[in-house]
Amino acid sequence: KTDAGLYTCDIGTDVAKSKVSVQEKPAEVTKQLEDKTSAVGQDISLSCELSKPDVSIRWYKDGKAIRKSQKYDLHQEGTRAILIIHDSTVKDS
Repeated sequence: KTDAGLYTCDIGTDVAKSKVSVQEKPAEVTKQLEDKTSAVGQDISLSCELSKPDVSIRWYKDGKAIRKSQKYDLHQEGTRAILIIHDSTVKDS
């Protein structure tokens, strides 16, 4: 059920009308990413919390988009967005 619609106040001899539209609040990051330090060869997990689930997100490294691959695992669990960097190297810094 939605609250959006046309509302009227009718007094018989006159009518007042109001069109109501309700806009969803945009998603926000509620918990930032944390800096990580890792030994070479280890998997690194980065995660951030979002204000709502199922938000379309993109991960970037130095401005370049990251795609799911053998190197990177990207997934979401509810409001958590997670990036796992497999078999880290110095180049992942």
